[in-house]
Amino acid sequence: MRVAFIGLGRMGSGMARNLLRAGHQVDVFNRSAEKAEALASEGARIAGSPADACRDCHAAITMLADDAAVESVVFGSRGVASTLEQDAVHISSSTISTALARRLDVEHLKRGQRYLSAPVFGRPEAAESKKLIVVAAGPDETVERCDALFDAIGRQTFVAGREPWQANAVKLCGNFMIAAMLEAFGEAFATLRKGAIDPHLFLNVMNTLFASPVYANYGRIVADREFEPAGFALKLGLKDARLVLAAAEECESPMPLASLIHDHLLAGMAQGQAEMDWSSVAKVVARNSGLEG
Repeated sequence: MRVAFIGLGRMGSGMARNLLRAGHQVDVFNRSAEKAEALASEGARIAGSPADACRDCHAAITMLADDAAVESVVFGSRGVASTLEQDAVHISSSTISTALARRLDVEHLKRGQRYLSAPVFGRPEAAESKKLIVVAAGPDETVERCDALFDAIGRQTFVAGREPWQANAVKLCGNFMIAAMLEAFGEAFATLRKGAIDPHLFLNVMNTLFASPVYANYGRIVADREFEPAGFALKLGLKDARLVLAAAEECESPMPLASLIHDHLLAGMAQGQAEMDWSSVAKVVARNSGLEG
């Protein structure tokens, strides 16, 4: 397939590279040109704008930081929607609000275009090694048409439903679960450190109980307090906490733990941790325990 890929951050670069490795023709656009140039040697064509990247493509994938970035790229004067051909597909792999997903669906439909939400679970190293979990949602025929693209970037695809926003709800609730785990590790490790107990011993016990790579990887990061460089910045974690609370309000479903996590992430922002990994929420908990100034 001919694919436009827009947004070549640490996640997007790996995803675009795997599309090239799978034999797809990939046109790339990124605001920072050097990130696009890194893929040119691997066969990607560098586009001068989102519209240029989307010209004659079968599918356009956006992997961007937040709602504002997606709106700008899709609806701008040289945006995705202005050029995407009728019946071509916009696949948003960004972690965005359920409200924006619904708007994208409506706006593309007006233009005779198709839309899918397909956010992914995994850190940059998973994106590079094709180990992402893809959660897609949209009309069955459109999802099936894009199966080869999902297979190229991830190890497994789940279909959340026929409405694109449903995939975003899964992604936001999934990130909430990961954040809740980080909060739990932060609280447990703070207590253990105050009791002069090695956090790594505790982590070994937890790995025996849960046998999860997510627990193992994040548990090690928190135990070692290796919060830089960030795999996923705390400021983005705060954005996702806001979005899951907004989705919960839409569904009239209280999420009191998400509110607590939101406040701890906000405290991390106030304490200069915006660019640290979101697991550095453990530093907030540690400070509350009197362990760090």
